[in-house]
Amino acid sequence: MTSPRSTFITAAGFEMHVTEWGEVTNPALVMWHGLARTGRDFDEAARALSSDYLVLCPDTLGRGLSAWAQRGAADYTFATYGAMTEAMLDHYGIERLRWVGTSMGGLLGITLAASLLRDRITHLVINDVGPDIPLNSAKRIADYVGNPPLFDTMGEYEVWLRRTYATFGDNSDAFWRRMVDTSMRRTDAGKVTVHYDPAIVSTMAENKADLDVWNAYDAVVARTLLIRGENSDVLPPTVASAMRMRGPCPQLVTVPDCGHAPTLSDEKQIQLLRTFLRG
Repeated sequence: MTSPRSTFITAAGFEMHVTEWGEVTNPALVMWHGLARTGRDFDEAARALSSDYLVLCPDTLGRGLSAWAQRGAADYTFATYGAMTEAMLDHYGIERLRWVGTSMGGLLGITLAASLLRDRITHLVINDVGPDIPLNSAKRIADYVGNPPLFDTMGEYEVWLRRTYATFGDNSDAFWRRMVDTSMRRTDAGKVTVHYDPAIVSTMAENKADLDVWNAYDAVVARTLLIRGENSDVLPPTVASAMRMRGPCPQLVTVPDCGHAPTLSDEKQIQLLRTFLRG
């Protein structure tokens, strides 16, 4: 296991932040976060897997320590994220890779595994998302992502974060403390808020085509694992079952007592990833 390294690269005209784990000579594993999250969400899994892989955990454009978009919705698209991914892989000299994607990161993984990176992604983990996102679930996500809160103290922010992401399941106080530390920023007025550009919500509104990935899903040839939270409202059982029978026909694993989305942070979930990625 190694400590993380914070790296900034130029990707498709933007400054992109990547948290690196492991030796650069190891096989590559990209772990891509959800819509309003950051690459630091994967700390536990990345640390554990870094003995076998060079683990790259990018902050998507407009999130975390990466640059914000210059043209709003016109830049917050899978086309831009794909171009940035290619630039990141070129930066590290990576030809073939494994991909773990949570929520939006899973949809991006599907899109790239069917197109730009079809011959390069060997293993694909789709964490709690599918080509059909229920309207009510999409609205729920859009409502809180598009209306970022402001707080006077970190303590107030932590209460909000735990409540908003309660569907992540039962996680330790240390987990939530790290989530607070790695997903907040201060405004010009000194208030505490989330570490993303509110305009990223355009993915749920103006760029809905990025969420319609059935055709791409059916074209995926990578070995695929589908993970679902037992109580997820983003990946209903009917959609998961349909995915199981189509496209890459993935193995389906359901995480009990969890909604959207499993954090991949406990030993059982990490072992699931380790076993699949080695296959």
